[in-house]
Amino acid sequence: MSQSSTKKRIKQKCTLSRRQFIGRSAAAVTGTAWLSSPPAVHASSQVSLRVLGTDVTLQEDIRRKAEQDLGISISFEPKGSAGVLQKASTRPESFDVYEQWSNSMNVLWQANAIQPIDKGRISRWDEINSLTKTGRLTPGMSIGAGDAPHKLLHVQADGSLGANKTNHISFLPYVHNVDSFGYNTSVIPQGKAYDTESWGWLLNDEYRGRVGLVNEPTIGIFDAALAAKARGLLSFKDIGNLSRSEVDSLFEVLVDYKRRGHFNGIWSSVPQSVDFMKTGRVVIESMFSPAVSTLNGMGIPVTYAAPREGYRGWHGVLCLSSKTTGYVRDAAYDYMNWWLDGWAGAYMARQGYYISVPHRTKEHLSEHEWDYWYEGKVAARDLPGADGRTAVREGSMRTGGSYFERLGNVAVWNTVMDSYEYSLVRWYELLTA
Repeated sequence: MSQSSTKKRIKQKCTLSRRQFIGRSAAAVTGTAWLSSPPAVHASSQVSLRVLGTDVTLQEDIRRKAEQDLGISISFEPKGSAGVLQKASTRPESFDVYEQWSNSMNVLWQANAIQPIDKGRISRWDEINSLTKTGRLTPGMSIGAGDAPHKLLHVQADGSLGANKTNHISFLPYVHNVDSFGYNTSVIPQGKAYDTESWGWLLNDEYRGRVGLVNEPTIGIFDAALAAKARGLLSFKDIGNLSRSEVDSLFEVLVDYKRRGHFNGIWSSVPQSVDFMKTGRVVIESMFSPAVSTLNGMGIPVTYAAPREGYRGWHGVLCLSSKTTGYVRDAAYDYMNWWLDGWAGAYMARQGYYISVPHRTKEHLSEHEWDYWYEGKVAARDLPGADGRTAVREGSMRTGGSYFERLGNVAVWNTVMDSYEYSLVRWYELLTA
């Protein structure tokens, strides 16, 4: 969808309390903060920070390391992406920090579930690269359809979210990646990146009964739309903002495929997607990068496709609950800043993820790891995953190439469309069909 339509939609849906909350809009324009915050104080060990998010990033190794480095108590509550968004948008008092993906921002902002983040308290803000700030890593790079993260980053004077720079942001940008699908090359012949690999493979009758999708309406719908378009079954005016009639057409196709037994699973978590592939339940499915690394570490030959149509892009967000105040808020800022210090970025890199301060991550990776994960070079030796087990074999190359090449091939970003509420109804019809 366009930036203007996004801003208009958010502005229309913002409540009076939201406007009152950020009321002194003139101050935002002149650079004066409307939220008074005490000076940053390193949180006391008595402070307990509650982080709500997905199992993609809320991993025990990360929790322990953050506790050790920050000297605070941290509890993680990982859930499936749909469950995380539902809880966060309805119960902001139940968490202090929210982490998920930028497509959740519209929902959270409209629900008054999160508060603006003061850029002045983000120690490495100037080091964050241009992807989130401008939508591209280089001036000539394609941005992709849908809600590119920069469109939702800054809190505008009128209470909407937009790309115009202000002193407050809706989220701290951190981990990000491009998603596609994985396939077992012991069953499906190895394809060629950006050439023969295609989203259309998900709807190939040859794989009927052995296909999996991700159970996340704002993600799975784009995987399905890209697949239907690639197969020549449908066309869309704007794949980042499907109309109701286009949503209907897409789900007519999906329900028909499901009733014919095409899909053998719709997964809700990364471990579940790993299990689907490991047990042979599926041979091709929507996947996230850590699942591919895990399977490869098990010796299961799964390739993460580089579709010729382009990737589905996503950007991770760290947000402050609207109910978080005082020393707990100080601890939340400490935690968010910690993510940009380098160690966490390196940990995520070993699962195939990038972070918004790559040069800090580089300091915590070996030269061979950096060359493989970020530069797209052939692995000069076996490389470990985040769990320490071998995830990359010597001589292999990351499909899709370097960081710049992969992020330069985004077809659509995870997005909450204008037809979001209606698409939810159709998605649940698919689940029960």
